[in-house]
Amino acid sequence: MKKFKKLALTLILSTFALSLVACGNTDKSSIKIGVVGEKQEVWDYVIDKLKDENINVELVKFTDYNQPNDALLSKDIELNAFQHQIFLDKFNEDKKSNLVAIGNTELAPLGIYSSKIKSVDEIKNNDKIAIPDDITNEARSLVLLQSAGLIKVKNVDFPTLKDIEENNKNLEIIEMDASQTARSLDDVAVSLINNGVATDAGFIPTEDAIFLEPVDKNSKPYINIIVSRFEDKDNEIYKKIVEVYQEEDTKKIIEESSKGSAIPAWDIEF
Repeated sequence: MKKFKKLALTLILSTFALSLVACGNTDKSSIKIGVVGEKQEVWDYVIDKLKDENINVELVKFTDYNQPNDALLSKDIELNAFQHQIFLDKFNEDKKSNLVAIGNTELAPLGIYSSKIKSVDEIKNNDKIAIPDDITNEARSLVLLQSAGLIKVKNVDFPTLKDIEENNKNLEIIEMDASQTARSLDDVAVSLINNGVATDAGFIPTEDAIFLEPVDKNSKPYINIIVSRFEDKDNEIYKKIVEVYQEEDTKKIIEESSKGSAIPAWDIEF
C-alpha cells in the first residue's frame, strides 16, 4: 500500500512539473504582430522591453496594406499594427468581420512628394499625380489635394475620383497600390505617400514633403492602431503589449525614428 501511495505521489508530482513546463513554454511562445514596411524601430524597441515581461513578440512584415487584416482573420498572426481606424472600419464592412482596435500608436501625416518641384504652386496643367488606390487612403489623398488648393471634392465620407467637383488644372490623378507611390516619383509630377512608405524610401516627411497633411481635430480617424480579433480584445498579454508600447519612453523613439514626422497618439488631444 505504501509503495502504491509513493507511486501515485510520484505521478502527481511529475504531472505538476510537466504542467509548469507547458505553462512556461506558453509564456515564452512568440506572439506574431503584422506590420507593413521594413523599418520598425519603434516596435524593435518595444519588443526588447517586452522580454522583461516574459513576452516574446515576432514581427511579420508585409509589403502592402491588403495582407495584414486577412492574416489576422486567418489566425496566421495574433495582432497587427499598420492601419488607422477608418481603414479598419472599411475592411470590417467589406469582409463582414469584427476586428477591433485595442490601442493607439501614432499619427503619421500623409504627404505630397516630388522629385521635380519644390512647391505645390509649381504643379502645372495636365500634370500627373499618384495617389494610393485603397478606398480610405484614396479619400484621404483627395482631401489633402483639396487642402493644397489643387482640387475640390464633394463632402462625402469616402470621396473617389468621381467625387471631384473642380479640377481646374485638369490634373491626371493616377491610382496605385500605396507601396508603389514612392517608386512612381520619376513618372509623375507629385505623389501622395503614406508616412511609413515615405520613411522606408528614405524620406523625412517633415523635411522632404512639399505639402504635409495638417494635424487637427480631423486627424483623429487617421490615428494608427493595434488590432486584434474581437474574441481576443481582452487578452491580458495583448493588453500588456499595448501598455508597454504606450509607456512614456516610447514617445522619444517614435519622434527620433520618424525625425519628428510621426506623433505619439495614445494621449493626444485635439
